[in-house]
Parts: sequence; structure tokens; C-alpha cells
Amino acid sequence: MTLKVTDLVGGYSQVPVLKNVNFDIKDGELVGLIGLNGAGKSTTINHIIGLLKPFSGSIKINDLTINEDVDGYKKQIAYIPESPIVYKELTLKEHIEMTIMAYNLDVDLAWNKANELLKMFRLENKLDWFPDNFSKGMRQKVMIVCAFITDADLYVIDEPFLGLDPLAVDDLLNLIDKKKREGKSILMSTHVLDTAEKFCDRFVLLHDGHVRMEGNIDELRNAFPDAGESLNDIYLSLAKGGE
Repeated sequence: MTLKVTDLVGGYSQVPVLKNVNFDIKDGELVGLIGLNGAGKSTTINHIIGLLKPFSGSIKINDLTINEDVDGYKKQIAYIPESPIVYKELTLKEHIEMTIMAYNLDVDLAWNKANELLKMFRLENKLDWFPDNFSKGMRQKVMIVCAFITDADLYVIDEPFLGLDPLAVDDLLNLIDKKKREGKSILMSTHVLDTAEKFCDRFVLLHDGHVRMEGNIDELRNAFPDAGESLNDIYLSLAKGGE
């Protein structure tokens, strides 16, 4: 089991946003993190990637907590944020080089992966460009390239489809599927529910800092038989307070 979140209580101040959150992600599994704005999705992600310290509970990646080994814990994670985090002073090539150093990757192997991804996302002739020259979608592709050259066991992807063109969305979904087949695990937060329903193995539905429901689409349908058939129908029903 790649990720296990147990009785997680946490947030940004003394008042907890997350209240006894429990879920896991198995090897080779894509789990969709679903919920309204303010439900606790970003807070959950920030705890998993180590930006926030839990008030109580535990987060383990391959049975390792961040308190046991900070570097070892974080090197198991590749993170693609909702808003791309790029450095104005660094070219695309230097962003890749920084990632290689941060994860202590084999340089030749990492560049082989990077060159394939750069070609896939049509960035191969932009290695000397700076972020100011990139659109939001292009900056998002930089984040994807840097994440997928790593050997991470857990990919945490926050609203990945915002700003991406349809071809790039398809390329990203193919990359995710490839990582799953390699036994890697993915946590994806998204509001694009029709895509999530097609590609996610299971879902964690957050509501007001609680896990309202966890399961695959059939389990969600059985739990909320009057909500509708699609993930979008179930989500809207729960968001409006229906059972």
C-alpha cells in the first residue's frame, strides 16, 4: 500500500479543517479526491506533501512517516500543483536539471525521459526559454515534465486539467495510465468529474473536512441510490445536502 492516511486532523490554524480523515491508495491505483471548494482537498494534499504538520493522526508512504525521514519521505512524492510553481530566473532546461539534482536521479536516464516528455508536450525546442515566455498551459506542462522524470512512488496531482489543451490532457492521462501499469500510485484532485469517472479506480469524497464516502463508482451508486448514475449526479446530490 503506497499511501495510508489515518485519523488525520489538521489545518492552518488552531481550528482544524480536516477531522479524522482516513483513506489509502494501493499500488498501481488512481484515486480521485472530490469535494466542493473549502471541503479540505488542498489541505489534505498539503499535509501529504509535507507543507503542513498534522494536529494528530498519521500519514505514511510505503510505511514511512515524514518524522522518521524527511528526505526519504519527500523523494517518494512527485507533486503537480494547481498553479504552476516556476522560477523566473531558470530556463526550462534548468528546471529539469534542478529536479534531477533534488531527486538525485541518474542524469542520462532522467534526460532520456525528459526528452520523450518534452517532445510529447511540444516543448523540445523551448529548453532555453524562461517562464515569462510560457503560457499557463505551457507552465503546467513544465510541472508535468519535471514530475514524470522522477522515480516517485506517489504522484499527487492537483486540478491538472486547468489550462491544458485537449491533446495535452490526453497525453497526461496516458502518462498516468503508464505509471499505474508500473505500479505507481496517483492521488488526483479534480472538478472534471466526467474524466475522473472514466479514469479513477476509486474516489474519496470530502465534505466539510470529513470523508463522506470512499469507494469505486459502483459502491458510490449503491450508497446513494437516489442520487443518480454518474459521478457528477452523485457529487451534486451530496453537495446540495441530499442522501
